[in-house]
Amino acid sequence: MKKIALLTGVIMYLLQLDAQQKFNGIDMNLNNLYRLSDAKSRSISPENFTGEKGKGGMATTGTGANASRDLGQGWKVSPSIIIKAKTTYTIAEMEGPGSVQHIWMTPTGNWRYTIIRIYWDDETTPSVEAPVGDFFCMGWGKYAPVQSLAVTVNPGSAFNCYWPMPFRKKCKITMENIADEDMYLYYQVDYVLTEVPTDAAYFHAQFRRVNRLPYKTDYTILDGIQGKGQYVGTYMAYGAHNNGWWGEGEIKFFMDGDTQFPTICGTGTEDYFCGSYDFDTRRTAGSDKTDYTEFCTPYTGLPQVIRGDGHYDVMQRFGLYRWHITDPIRFEKNLKVTIQSLGWRHDGRYLPQQDDIATVAFWYQAEPHTAYPKLPERDLLELN
Repeated sequence: MKKIALLTGVIMYLLQLDAQQKFNGIDMNLNNLYRLSDAKSRSISPENFTGEKGKGGMATTGTGANASRDLGQGWKVSPSIIIKAKTTYTIAEMEGPGSVQHIWMTPTGNWRYTIIRIYWDDETTPSVEAPVGDFFCMGWGKYAPVQSLAVTVNPGSAFNCYWPMPFRKKCKITMENIADEDMYLYYQVDYVLTEVPTDAAYFHAQFRRVNRLPYKTDYTILDGIQGKGQYVGTYMAYGAHNNGWWGEGEIKFFMDGDTQFPTICGTGTEDYFCGSYDFDTRRTAGSDKTDYTEFCTPYTGLPQVIRGDGHYDVMQRFGLYRWHITDPIRFEKNLKVTIQSLGWRHDGRYLPQQDDIATVAFWYQAEPHTAYPKLPERDLLELN
């Protein structure tokens, strides 16, 4: 029976993946990997800055030139770039129609001080804007393994993004280094040149942070979204300032004219991230000890728990993700997403908390998008 259940689960998983197939050449998976396509594969990296066909590995200068001095052209001459302090570097520009399929990078330096931005077609304001660590589920600046369908983080600091990102005319990806020191960046952007259907929406991501959250106020994950689209994911870096459990807060999706009350209301923070009972497996197993249990699944996870060292790094910090891949939140006109920061008082009442919360919201929508809130200045991005 267990084998039958496992086989059934695998089949259902593959069917779910197959349901994500949108159009030819994009979102390939095991169920259609054998099918031929007219899509053309391209890749941009420091060894081929333009992604042109037959132009990879031609560099004669670069960060690897000294190491390859006895070998010459074609021997890892330009594996990375240096982004100078207080400068912005365009790491990729593509002419469409096409779709970004995969982004890999391993940035040095402070991950909160490197800002990734993505622009579609001829827009002058980015559709994606977030610190690179938070965009790749590493909001606390420390490595933790992540295994999910949309984002993976592998040893030692390898960031991978698999969100499909179709574009019709152009795609531009930049990295801004707001630190006082230069940084190295190894990266690769894999994409296809292919036709894009008329109903394909554009990928968006927006970062927000509040530290500390004002008393008895909800944290806003996303607001001011106008147009038609679907909300597809949340990453949250949560820093608890109080002792005790911090995750009773409910997430709320206000859509298409909702005012005081939302259409979708969750039942708790760990519930939204598809866990239960404080993410604690020891207590539910009958132990008298309690502890958080890290986990990663294709759609949800608590990959990072920073418990503090009792000296200078004393705060409890958590990294969580929730991908709405099989259950996108669809909206027709507008969207606002909030979550409460809620714990417990000693007498059994809820405690509105004033915690450190940072999030990245991920969604698709038809362009144009409304202006994003101004990214917090560097001192307000700092982890402390």
